[in-house]
Amino acid sequence: MFKTRITEMFDIKYPVIQGGMQRVSTAELVSAVANAGALGFLSALTQPTPEALAEEIKRTQSMTNQPFGVNLTILPTLTPPPYEEYARVIVESGVKIVETAGRSPEPFMSMFNAAGVKVIHKCTSVRHAKKAEQVGCAAVTIDGFEAAGHPGEDDVPSMVLVPRAVDELDIPVIACGGFSDGRSLVAALALGAEAVSMGTRFLGTQESPVHGNLKKKLVEASELDTQLIFRKFRNTARVFKNTISLEVAGIERKEGAEFSDVAELVAGKRGAIVLETGDMEQGIWWAGISAGLIYDIPTVDQLVSRMMQDAENIITSRLAAVVR
Repeated sequence: MFKTRITEMFDIKYPVIQGGMQRVSTAELVSAVANAGALGFLSALTQPTPEALAEEIKRTQSMTNQPFGVNLTILPTLTPPPYEEYARVIVESGVKIVETAGRSPEPFMSMFNAAGVKVIHKCTSVRHAKKAEQVGCAAVTIDGFEAAGHPGEDDVPSMVLVPRAVDELDIPVIACGGFSDGRSLVAALALGAEAVSMGTRFLGTQESPVHGNLKKKLVEASELDTQLIFRKFRNTARVFKNTISLEVAGIERKEGAEFSDVAELVAGKRGAIVLETGDMEQGIWWAGISAGLIYDIPTVDQLVSRMMQDAENIITSRLAAVVR
């Protein structure tokens, strides 16, 4: 029933995507998503080297015969990872779908195009989405202000940003930010999107490789339990609200505050401790507003099946009853 340009382009059963998440999108989660009929993305930079990424791709391929992709997040840093080597590993592994984020994937498009790799670029604004279309991306993911991670500086929610992108683009649009169930899938399709991308909801599944304390926090959370940080530094990030994120936000409010004042608090190694040990106050961890809609920790297959059944029921029963 749910056939869109995204399901046809990537040969998947359902218009549901699991976005790449640092330290979370590993073979266990991604293969489960693929086997459930959705599209999952490994996180390339979770792997310490391009060689390690090649092994993780092989592990995933041994666990599913369904399509999956790799996320390559391209960020400006003083000591950048060997992005080109990671990209080459993706191509040589036979993976045909890449999700890029951060900077434009333009420098890698010729390599990906030559190998028949289709690129989805994550954007937080219509202007960036139009640029992604211009450089040859097959689709874009639009992150509304509700999303975890870096939702941009424009503060436009998905309800407006998604249809704005649909109006401006010819390539398919994937909705991200606040989507977590069958209701939000139907809403995204009504807005013109051709799939939804979820991070926080897949974080709260049995196959997600994070500590049970984190999953418990997601179930207990309301829509008020995320915190915006880095606003002062024009690099806004949405994370779960805990003592560390509140401390970071407080430091930012001080006159003359610089990123160096919070750098140790937000270090990736501290976030890794949260995910691995369940010490929820050790560092920051990413979560979107959709955490307020997580009421259980199902398997990935249960989550996807429930979403699709609920979406179908909404369209065929509830909405059909409204239109008379």
